[in-house]
Amino acid sequence: MRAGIAFGSNLGDRLANLRMARDQICRLPMVRQPVLASAVYETEPIGCEPGAPKFLNAVIEIKCERTPSDLLQRLRRVESACGRPLAHATNASRTLDLDLLYFGDVEVSTRELQLPHPRMVERRFVLEPLVEIRPDLILPGETEAVAALLRRLRDTTPLLRVTSQW
Repeated sequence: MRAGIAFGSNLGDRLANLRMARDQICRLPMVRQPVLASAVYETEPIGCEPGAPKFLNAVIEIKCERTPSDLLQRLRRVESACGRPLAHATNASRTLDLDLLYFGDVEVSTRELQLPHPRMVERRFVLEPLVEIRPDLILPGETEAVAALLRRLRDTTPLLRVTSQW
């Protein structure tokens, strides 16, 4: 299955955090090549504590040979290895945030996992990088491709492209 993962970091060496996480994910035995990766964008923090530093955000798509739950567990381990505590406040600054966006056409709604990610179509910092790598992707439950969803998005907060090579 093709799975999309959103990356975010606003503490420490943000670009190094994203690279370390991407490299760890790509080395997982359940992940198959090739991997698609967007550029990295700098974005304003949303819902974080006052004075929070800006985020770096990106999206990758992998091919995964396990279940969404298996992948989510591995993503939590990668976050932990990159310095994010297992118990953390919602929307607080963080060294690494990994969100499983979609997993093929699978729809899941449990306490631990919701697929597709319930707020991804409202977030420019997710949709814009995703459109870069998969503009024609139609998410489960949607009738339009992500490129059309991005065009209709009300959030006009600009994203600053930092690098395409990471």
